[in-house]
Amino acid sequence: MKLQQKSTIQKERRIKRVRNRISGTSDRPRLCIFLSNRSIYAQLINDVEGKTLVSASSKESKDSGRNVKKAAMVGELLAKKAKEKNITKAVFDRRGYKYHGRVKAIAEGARKGGLNF
Repeated sequence: MKLQQKSTIQKERRIKRVRNRISGTSDRPRLCIFLSNRSIYAQLINDVEGKTLVSASSKESKDSGRNVKKAAMVGELLAKKAKEKNITKAVFDRRGYKYHGRVKAIAEGARKGGLNF
């Protein structure tokens, strides 16, 4: 098995392992994140209905900066949008990423914006 294939399989297993324990509802939606090389995305998802309630990305802010700073702004933006829809609680889904750097910045930004998880 090639290294790239093995790492892809391992990442998929981590994602599935986290998702088996976490599920979002209308009262406590799942805060799911995705990190690409260029952008950072975050969503609040109701898994019961299969709908995205709120989303935010680093593309929405015109402010440029380092990735960790962008991630914190995405978390705050998501929390602000969630507050407008009367969402105060969420379940954090890190999707198999380690809890440091951009992932940690998104979580802290969302908490700073008023989202509890």
